[in-house]
Amino acid sequence: MPEPTDPEDLGAAPPAPDGESGWHRLARMARPRATKANFFAAVLALSLGFAIATQVHQTGSSNLDTLREDDLVRLLDQVQQDNSRLGDEIQTLQAQRGQLESGVAGSAAARAAAAQRLDSLGILAGTVKVHGPGITITIRDPKAGVTAPLLLDALEELRDAGAEAVAYDDVRVVASTYFTDDDNGGISVDGTLLSLPYTIAAIGDAATLASAMDIPGGVSDSVRRVGATIDVTSSPNLTINALHSIRVPRYAHPVPQPTPSAS
Repeated sequence: MPEPTDPEDLGAAPPAPDGESGWHRLARMARPRATKANFFAAVLALSLGFAIATQVHQTGSSNLDTLREDDLVRLLDQVQQDNSRLGDEIQTLQAQRGQLESGVAGSAAARAAAAQRLDSLGILAGTVKVHGPGITITIRDPKAGVTAPLLLDALEELRDAGAEAVAYDDVRVVASTYFTDDDNGGISVDGTLLSLPYTIAAIGDAATLASAMDIPGGVSDSVRRVGATIDVTSSPNLTINALHSIRVPRYAHPVPQPTPSAS
């Protein structure tokens, strides 16, 4: 005759001892058992938790951890200057709004605001000469290692540092400015071939612009890696005479304003 089967082997609850209540039997039936499936589930849970913790730690780490103390102080100073500049702009705009809403002085304030807006647009469009504090960058490239992407990187660094007007030699930089490597080994900006040494003029906070050029792994390091040299000169009053000629768009046209319907 076959031997009787142990109730625990069949997954059934063992017989309850005499006097055991139903709640005790239910708790004993729900008690986890040391099976292979439970063991592998525990191992997978621990592995998943470790992976998540590692990912969170890596995500929380920033490239700032690798910078030196001087670089961190310089970046913090740049952020504070940007915050101060934006705060001044907010106060100016709020004052202009108050003047426009004042009634009597509204007309004169509107004309002054329009004139200021026109000057700002002229600077952005590159159609007016500008002056102010800034830096002049001179790049000498005896080995012809400097490329158009490197000069474009310099422009992006200057813009990130708050440059308000930039010129490469006699070419004024605007939103549509492009850089190309010339077939003869030179570099062209907006179709104009630059002459050596490359000269970049940028107007903005001189200290911030100069610091941006000297960030580790930035423009200065890239220039030196290709065998070129770079000199940065600060000036309290730099003038950019280069102007941008506005071209009539061939493809882009303004969207017509809807005509208000007659009531």
